[in-house]
Amino acid sequence: MKAIASLATLVALLAVAAHASAEALSLEQEAAIDRYVAAEMARQRIPGAEVGIYRHGHAILEKGYGRATLEWPDAVTPATLMQSGSVGKQFAATAIMMLVEEGRLSLEDSLAKFFPGAPASWKPIRVKHLLSHTSGLAEYESDERARPGGEFDIRLDFTDAEMLAKIEKLPIDFKVGSDWDYRNTNYVLLGYIIERVTGEFYADYLHRRIFAPLGMTATRLISDREIIPNRAQGYELEGGVLRNQKPVSATFNRTADGALYFNVVDLEKWDRALYGEGILKQASLDAMWTPMKLNDGRANSAGYGFGWFTGAVNGHRRVSHGGAWQGFTCEIGRYLDDGLTVVVLTNLDSDHAEPDNIVKVVAGLLEPALMPKRAPPIADDRPALARSLHEMLRDALRGADVAAYFAHGARGRADATSLAEMRSDLGARDPDVPLELLERTDKNGMTVSVYRAGTPGNARRIMVRTDAKGLLVKYAVLADPDNR
Repeated sequence: MKAIASLATLVALLAVAAHASAEALSLEQEAAIDRYVAAEMARQRIPGAEVGIYRHGHAILEKGYGRATLEWPDAVTPATLMQSGSVGKQFAATAIMMLVEEGRLSLEDSLAKFFPGAPASWKPIRVKHLLSHTSGLAEYESDERARPGGEFDIRLDFTDAEMLAKIEKLPIDFKVGSDWDYRNTNYVLLGYIIERVTGEFYADYLHRRIFAPLGMTATRLISDREIIPNRAQGYELEGGVLRNQKPVSATFNRTADGALYFNVVDLEKWDRALYGEGILKQASLDAMWTPMKLNDGRANSAGYGFGWFTGAVNGHRRVSHGGAWQGFTCEIGRYLDDGLTVVVLTNLDSDHAEPDNIVKVVAGLLEPALMPKRAPPIADDRPALARSLHEMLRDALRGADVAAYFAHGARGRADATSLAEMRSDLGARDPDVPLELLERTDKNGMTVSVYRAGTPGNARRIMVRTDAKGLLVKYAVLADPDNR
């Protein structure tokens, strides 16, 4: 019997080894990924990044690139801790679904059940509306509310009771279930619901029920006070200069809308748990990966489920989420039909780093069927807008005054710091390179146009919002996902 058992074991081991060999990256694939990631980091000025690639929950690449800190020569490794931002929402959503499976709450429960002192306007809001961003609650973390002096000034500490009291005073922006809009407010409240149902702080519950059982030993709540090995520093680009992330209070580093540290080693374990029913029943996972329907029966415009965006690339199903907080950005993309997951973590702010582009192209380098299609130029029915933008960019790159191109309320975008940042974002750009129009929409008296500028393989996308007179209200220089 021992010989038979040993033979069976040997056959099983050989099968596992053969599977691993078949799934392994070739040297050519890894070299192509290295070249692309390095080029994008240089274009986007990302100090450091981690890339994790998993096949059916098992890593075929976990790699660090660049610097974890700029003050010291610390290289990024797969164990380097970076912040989750809103990717942390999927863990909070998973915790809620665990409680649903246990019968401790229902997706149809009203907020009044958990917050009896809340406004009457909260009564129609259900747990499912928080999970899917269809509640209509206003955003607590808006620029106006989170700025210095705002009611949610992120430099100041508040108790949970004070935070909840402030959230209860926020307006309702649309009727519950009638529309979709991404609001961090929803997940702050979900964290409070987890605590009220379990009697545990939400992050402690995540640790006990998710992180510890899965062996995610590095994943944890953010803390600026504790000594945490392998922690990266987050950075922001201001006026073309890299600076340390702006500090926030401990209050805003403990909310359930995304305040975790993790790395690509731990995310392999998370990805593996999403196959089968090790963490949730398949019905619960399917619910998280199905777009929430609005009151009229239509799927919401973003294809958002519970803690995940849903969609497809070239007909292949994809669920994904991005995150950004304190000078960090990240993206997880799971290609459900292909058993492939790609994760990119960076230590640069969301105004400049675009890890989602990197995730999509890396997936395409591995599976050509997943490579996003290139965006073709479209006919420009308003060439005067392109000419004006071209002249503004030309003058800005030459250091001239460009205030006349901007609408009165937007002229702050033409100050020295903003122009220095624009020049940095554009890189070494020939001001006479023509602009190609890629997208255009008109809404509320404004026109949003997206142009491509540059040469193939080294281009930028420029998004501009113009008023009825053709004056600039807003602009952004973005990475071009067609740089491959």
